[in-house]
Amino acid sequence: MYDWANSVYNLVITTTIFPAYYVGITQANNGNGEHVVSFFGRKFINTSLLDYALAVVFLLVAVSSPVLSSIADYRRNKKVYLRIFCIIGSISCCGLVFFTPGRIELGVILFALAAIGYWSSLVFYNSYLPDIAAPEDQDRISAKGYVLGYIGSVLLQIICFVIIVKPEWFGLGGTESTFPVRLSFLLAGLWWFGFAQLTLRVLPLPSLKERRAKKNVFANGFKELSIVFSQLKQMPVLRRFLLSFFLYSMGVQTVMLVAAGFSKKEIFPNKEDEPKLLFTLILIQLVAIIGAIAMSRLSKRIGNLRVLIIAVLIWIVVCVWAYYIQTQMQFYLLACCVGLIMGGIQSMSRSTYSKFLPETKDTTSFFSFYDVTEKIALAIGLLSFGFLEDITGSIRNSVLVLIVFFVLGLIALLFTMKVVKQNGAKLSNA
Repeated sequence: MYDWANSVYNLVITTTIFPAYYVGITQANNGNGEHVVSFFGRKFINTSLLDYALAVVFLLVAVSSPVLSSIADYRRNKKVYLRIFCIIGSISCCGLVFFTPGRIELGVILFALAAIGYWSSLVFYNSYLPDIAAPEDQDRISAKGYVLGYIGSVLLQIICFVIIVKPEWFGLGGTESTFPVRLSFLLAGLWWFGFAQLTLRVLPLPSLKERRAKKNVFANGFKELSIVFSQLKQMPVLRRFLLSFFLYSMGVQTVMLVAAGFSKKEIFPNKEDEPKLLFTLILIQLVAIIGAIAMSRLSKRIGNLRVLIIAVLIWIVVCVWAYYIQTQMQFYLLACCVGLIMGGIQSMSRSTYSKFLPETKDTTSFFSFYDVTEKIALAIGLLSFGFLEDITGSIRNSVLVLIVFFVLGLIALLFTMKVVKQNGAKLSNA
């Protein structure tokens, strides 16, 4: 049920309604088309400012993630931390109802706080799985959570979509023009906080004696990461795969976070086109399910690495296509391609990494390292994308840096494939 609760943030705030609304209200008619906004007196291109804010968030999460993972590992009152970050995230979403065109600073700060709440709460949420499910039930329960999260987020997204398109159906026809959109942020926060209470009510809380018995949890997380880093020197396959994952993640994750802003600026600049944009972003989520299933089945035939190589090649084509895209019909076709490879490459990356792990019970430390790698890649990708738009004045030019990331990731994957072949049949299933 926490998947059902918090997934609305990822869809409504990160991916669809908020980015479209933010770009729409910051399209100032300043004569030069740069869409510049003021943030505490300093001028930024509107979408670059969001990129920088998220980059800072992911850097903070990357630094704090080892500590949070260590706390989760040692079960030191993690239910309290889950509740704290849930409150931070959901209340920040609710606060966005006050994000009017004249309150840019408030909107960006609450947007960043919501991201911190979401990503940090996941550390504790994920760590509960071994506590509440036997090993033979974990895959089933984890998959059920994913399905519930998808259904819940799409359900609220559709409700918000109807409120925005037909506000008069809800007695909002005479309200300020941006209120129906801002109401969707309030609904997302209330949904997240409300349904999370079902989770928080039943999850077990470690005993006071157990909580006091654990020491040095802050130092322990970084110590475990350093041990994993040292072990990587003796693991050529895992080391090379992590490098390739780091490189292409800078592209994949950045695309997912900037897609709405790019689409609003370049393809759907007019307010009357916003329903088309929101509908297309929902379509991407539906197509992503098909893509994830297809890539999973294909991996059984040709192996994970070959599937990832194909996916990265498609990402390169998608980025080149996005750079030259002009019409809405082209965008619809491009969106379908993105959906097909968006979900699959993430699940395939995690499962491939799992296959390359050594025989050890300490998988949490290795996955903590994996998560830190992903967050740092996200921060670099967003900073690069935002900086290139800042210096060139065009978000379309920022797509060029994504092509570079994917090409480097492809080269690293090919080297990984070469090392796998050198290591023989043990890794042939990858």
